[in-house]
Amino acid sequence: MKKYLLSLLCLTSAFAQQPMEPSGTTSKPTNASIDPVAQSISVTTTLEPLPLAESNRSVNLISPRDQPLVSNSVVDLLRQDPSLNLQARAANGVQADLSIRGTTFEQSLILLNGLRINDPETGHLNLDIPVPLDAVTRIDILHGSGSTFYGSDAIGGAVNLLTQPPAPGLNIIASAGGGSYGSIEQHLRASYIDGPVAEQLTGSRDTSDGFIADRNYSSNALASETWLSLKPGTTDILLATSDRPYGANLFYGPYPSWERTKGWFASIQQQLGQQTAASFGYRRHTDLYVLFVDQPDIYENNHITTSYEGALRRADALGSNITLSYGLEADGDSIHSNSLGDHARNQGAGYANLSLRALGRFSLSIGAREEILSSNGSVFSPSVAAAYTLTRTTRLRAAAGHGFRLPTYVDLYYSDPTTIGNPNLKPESSWSYEAGLDWSPTNGRLTLTATGFRLQQKDTIDYSKLALATDALTFAEPYQAVNIQNLNITGAEATARLRLTTTQQLQFSYTAAHAASPPPNLISEYAYNYAAQNALFAWSGTFHQIAARTQVNVVQRTQHTAYPLWDIALSRNTGHVRPYLRLLNLSNTGYQEIPDVPLQGRTIMAGTEFNWSRPSR
Repeated sequence: MKKYLLSLLCLTSAFAQQPMEPSGTTSKPTNASIDPVAQSISVTTTLEPLPLAESNRSVNLISPRDQPLVSNSVVDLLRQDPSLNLQARAANGVQADLSIRGTTFEQSLILLNGLRINDPETGHLNLDIPVPLDAVTRIDILHGSGSTFYGSDAIGGAVNLLTQPPAPGLNIIASAGGGSYGSIEQHLRASYIDGPVAEQLTGSRDTSDGFIADRNYSSNALASETWLSLKPGTTDILLATSDRPYGANLFYGPYPSWERTKGWFASIQQQLGQQTAASFGYRRHTDLYVLFVDQPDIYENNHITTSYEGALRRADALGSNITLSYGLEADGDSIHSNSLGDHARNQGAGYANLSLRALGRFSLSIGAREEILSSNGSVFSPSVAAAYTLTRTTRLRAAAGHGFRLPTYVDLYYSDPTTIGNPNLKPESSWSYEAGLDWSPTNGRLTLTATGFRLQQKDTIDYSKLALATDALTFAEPYQAVNIQNLNITGAEATARLRLTTTQQLQFSYTAAHAASPPPNLISEYAYNYAAQNALFAWSGTFHQIAARTQVNVVQRTQHTAYPLWDIALSRNTGHVRPYLRLLNLSNTGYQEIPDVPLQGRTIMAGTEFNWSRPSR
């Protein structure tokens, strides 16, 4: 199959080659009588292995700058997509797990400007994002396997956080607020453009006394990003750091624990003309965990991980509607830990993707990736996606792709009285299938997308144990990391957006996922704790300079009762002084996203944003 797909890719590329049109020429549609259904995702840069607009896949876009002051963290913003299952241990994104379409929290890839920021220690730290929310201008979310384009971990999908150069002139935006449980939030974004140089500085500090004992936190992040518009192309330099100490009471068991994570991230991305880009990213992360906050000498884990990624990517236009994207990547990671030991590994990969657009009513994307592992193994990940414009308003699409995930260092080497790693774990692998439609009536007020999906997995990593004769023995038996078979997930997702007026919009979204029951007598810690149903209703609008949004999430996890979460946000959207108000969990729902880890009830936050700018001269 590998040889067949690669041959098909090469033959199609050769067949598609034709003289390129001069720069600035506008090509005519292949079939002028068919209007393509509008795409919600726009093409970004050549740094992307495949622009999501060309993927014929189920994708979503969230723009934080279009809804300022609605959320205070990336984690809260991601709740606007019900195909994403967020499982938080604390508020404000201090520590949370992310999974997509019923997969586990380690089967989703987090990217920052196309560079990996997943933590090789454990997926519990994947959302320990080094940059403040204020630095993020767009969030692209890919539903379904993305290993062809991004490599390991993207079995359930990928989330790409994107930044972009600031607006011209000098701009300063600062906000401060406070509220329930002694919470304080402070944010800053300052930017300046002078000729070919653009600079943006962002910082955030969020603290809370906690809603119960030993659940206080301090979440801090600082980032500097510089853009140099010089020959042979734009240079983007990003430096970021984060520091998050927090009380971890009940996080990993009935203990008054404490944890502190620190992150450092640096990247440089260089465009080499219009078609080629080189990038390099480096991440260092520390994780200090103390079992008893008042007696740290009893038990302590101290982990230090480092990771790097380098990529050279190119996109060639082989015709007016044909693009060949290809590249080489290298990445590696290591850990130094008092409990896991010292370990390191490296990977190298090459990928190619051929995108054929507007072939009459039809479009097609074929891709393949070969990943070479330092353990002398390799993984081949092909994918194919196609779309057919049925009418002026209806578009059908389908896709299939291979995904894989390498075990984390905790999966392989961790050991304590309750959890045992397994150095003999095999990498996970999967095949993802989906089919759906996009429908938009000619008036453009209503859009509907619907997708059915199927994920077939092999060697899924889970922490499991067998039920014994008594509760006492069952509790005492440790969880062990194992490869399990036939964890297949079937589901569907749908979103309807209705524009009521020029300033008001409704959104209804629903995702359901179902996996077969675990084998008899097996107690699973993670793989079968997913969101079986997740529904979202949201309304947003603007009245007399006031921007408002209300959102209701209803989540039903496997073997648990459904619960609602109702949030409201109000803010002034013009002027130098912009007050805001957020009411979170307004229904005061008592709930747990991770078993035995309660989350806070009704929360009220209020503050003011100060917005000042000076136009460029």
